[in-house]
Amino acid sequence: MTPTPTPAPTPSRRTVLGGAALAALAVTATAATAAPAATAATKSRPSEVSWPTEYALPDGWLPEGIAIGSKPYAYQGSRANGGILRTDLRTGESTVLYAGGTGQVSVGLKLDHDGLLYVAGSTGVARMVDSRTGALVTTHQLVPAAGHFINDVTLLGNRAWFTDSRDAVLYGVPRGRTDGEIRALPLTGDWVQLPDVNNANGIVGTPDGRGLIVVKSTPGELYNVNLRTGHATRITLVGASDVVNGDGLYRIGRTLYVVQNRLNLISVWSLDRTATTATLTRTITDPRFDVPTTAARYGDRLYLVNARFTSPQLPETTFTAVSVPI
Repeated sequence: MTPTPTPAPTPSRRTVLGGAALAALAVTATAATAAPAATAATKSRPSEVSWPTEYALPDGWLPEGIAIGSKPYAYQGSRANGGILRTDLRTGESTVLYAGGTGQVSVGLKLDHDGLLYVAGSTGVARMVDSRTGALVTTHQLVPAAGHFINDVTLLGNRAWFTDSRDAVLYGVPRGRTDGEIRALPLTGDWVQLPDVNNANGIVGTPDGRGLIVVKSTPGELYNVNLRTGHATRITLVGASDVVNGDGLYRIGRTLYVVQNRLNLISVWSLDRTATTATLTRTITDPRFDVPTTAARYGDRLYLVNARFTSPQLPETTFTAVSVPI
C-alpha cells in the first residue's frame, strides 16, 4: 500500500483508496443467507453449531483487518473511510460501530480484554476505539503521514506494537486509557529495509512472550525481534523458501499461521523452542478466498476478510468474510 489513493489495487499489501467517503457504510449489513443462526452456541466449538461460515460486508467497505475477542463478535476495519464494522458471528449480521471519517483508514486491528480496539491507521496514526460504544478514545500520531504506513498491530505486555511497512521501526503504544510514553524500536540485526515496497507487515508475540515475530511481505521472510534491543533475527524456514505476500499473522502456542494474501492461502508453521526456525506443516486453501489479508480466531475457526485487491475497489464492489477450521 502507498499513502496515495488510487482507484485500483497495486502489488503492495494494503492500498489506501481513501477518497470515497461511502454513504453505504452507515447502513447495516445483512447476514449471508447461506447459513441460519444458531440458537445456542459456545465459544469453544462454533463449528458444531450452524453459525455462518461466510457473511457479507457492506458494498464498498474495502476491508483489511479483523479482530475477535472472547465473545462471538468480529470487528472489521475499512480502508474507504476508517470505519469499523461489528459482526455477530452467530448470525452474520453486522452494524457500523465506528463511522470513521474523510481521510481515515483502518487496517490492522486487535481487541484488548478491556474492550479497547487498537487500530493501525495507515497514515502515520494509531487509534483506540471503545468496542462497546464506538467512541474514539485516543489518536496517536506516531509519524508523519508521508513516507509511512502504520500497517498492523499486536498486544504484548503493557504495549500495543504497530508495524510501519515503509520504515524499519516498530512503535509500542501503552495499553489502557492512561497516557504514557510511546516507544520507537528501530529494527537492526538481519533486517534490511527495501525501498518502495511494503516491508514489515503482520506481527505477533513470540511463544515465550519475550519478543515479536514480524513478517516482511517483500521478499517474504519472518523475523524474531528482540523487544529490548530491536535486533531482528531472520527465522529459518524449513519446507518452503519464503512466505511471499505474507500479510496477517496469528499464533496458537508454537503454531504460526501466515496469511499469504495474493496466493489465497494460509501457510501453517511449527516454531522451535527459540522461535528462530519454522517448519511448514500444511497449507489451508479455500475456493472462497479472494485475497484474504488478516485472520482472527474464535473457537476452532479462523475468520478472514477478503480484501479483493485484484478486483476494482469501488463503492459498488462486494466483500465477504469467511471462516475455515483450524
